[in-house]
Amino acid sequence: MTLPIYVYGSPVLRKVAADITKDYEGLSTLIANMWETMYKSDGVGLAAPQVGKSIRLFVIDASPMDEEEPALKDFKKVFINARILNREGEEWAFSEGCLSIPNIREDVYRPEKIHIQYYDEKWEFHDEYYEGIAARVIQHEYDHLDGLLFVDHISPIRRKLLTGKLNAIIKGKVDVSYKIKLPK
Repeated sequence: MTLPIYVYGSPVLRKVAADITKDYEGLSTLIANMWETMYKSDGVGLAAPQVGKSIRLFVIDASPMDEEEPALKDFKKVFINARILNREGEEWAFSEGCLSIPNIREDVYRPEKIHIQYYDEKWEFHDEYYEGIAARVIQHEYDHLDGLLFVDHISPIRRKLLTGKLNAIIKGKVDVSYKIKLPK
């Protein structure tokens, strides 16, 4: 089932998400719905807070970006209770967008490498290192678990220039091809 995407201004996007347990009710259904929602929205990642659930869960399928980085060809993963342990390397800019902030893209600087631990959908533990675009996409989705959005990483001047567009999103004055949930 396709879920609505909570957009900029929704309080759930600013909460620090909680860890879940193996027996979290409806977890496999939620993951399946998140995949479907992400694909129908043309995203490469989706975090549970974006569908109204303040839990530490996100899904990524970065395979559409494999032309830029061939290592992403089969990069499809579920991250549960993820913790980034280390970020290192030179910060580099990349134009990011977000399903919760539709029709806005900005250059965001992030470190090139990360060390992350997480559980997958089978509750198998992973301790992995990523770099490049994979590290970037993971950091973007991970930020949602800590109540952060990509616009938090841009300069105050750029954010000020986006105020009108962000306020339009809050009011629902945005043209998207997927279901959205406006802030109350």
